[in-house]
Amino acid sequence: MVTAWWLPVAALGGAAATVLLTFLRMRRTAAARVAELAQLERLVERRAEQVTALSHELRTPLSMIKGAVDLLREGAPGPLTAAQKRLLQVADHQSTQVISLCESLLIQAKIEAGLFTPRTEKVDVSVVARDVVTAMRPLCAQREQRISLDVPQVMPRIPADPMLLTQALTNLLSNASRFTTNGGSIDVRVALIDTGVAVYVTDDGAGMTRAERHRLFHRFATGRPLADGTGLGLVITKTVVELHGGEIMVHTASTRGTTFLLTLPDGS
Repeated sequence: MVTAWWLPVAALGGAAATVLLTFLRMRRTAAARVAELAQLERLVERRAEQVTALSHELRTPLSMIKGAVDLLREGAPGPLTAAQKRLLQVADHQSTQVISLCESLLIQAKIEAGLFTPRTEKVDVSVVARDVVTAMRPLCAQREQRISLDVPQVMPRIPADPMLLTQALTNLLSNASRFTTNGGSIDVRVALIDTGVAVYVTDDGAGMTRAERHRLFHRFATGRPLADGTGLGLVITKTVVELHGGEIMVHTASTRGTTFLLTLPDGS
């Protein structure tokens, strides 16, 4: 009888020991995960610092090169031949693209490292869209592309970071111009929706296949295998829209053009 009385007690003790061991094992695992996350955060921050330093080191001499090219194109040192003007136009376009890439890398690295916080204020999206379209017209003119803008007469202001929003719309229009043939057209439309504001950017280019569509919003992947660009612009655009609590959608079909739609909440 005595032996029988100790059996349940021994069983309970064994169960308690098992629970204790399981708890200790789980705590060690949790501690290991916390340490791993801390290490990953340090790596991300270090990567962001490296990208920031690299972007700065590249951007500074490129800006000086672009400034010199601008002076040459203005004819400050003397008159230029037609061939020289064409070469300087190429140099100006390429240096602008690389400077833009540096800016994109810098923004993306800061966002990924959690070091970037949007500076929101009340923004009229139609004004931002008009400024971006105006800035894009010279590039479109070089490719004989028409760019139109349709905005509401009355536009409420929504909470947004104007710099980030300008970057996102510039990326979308640059992408549209890249995929639209010479002589093509790009349409930009700002509209009011129930939840806030919608911006449509439509091109009449070759469109994308389903496989090309799936590669969108991935770094260093473009809609077409041999297309210019890195695809980083669309990644940043998606990140910017999501930071504002919005969404970005794509409607495209092969040979039928592409429409990017981004929505931005009104903050209510």
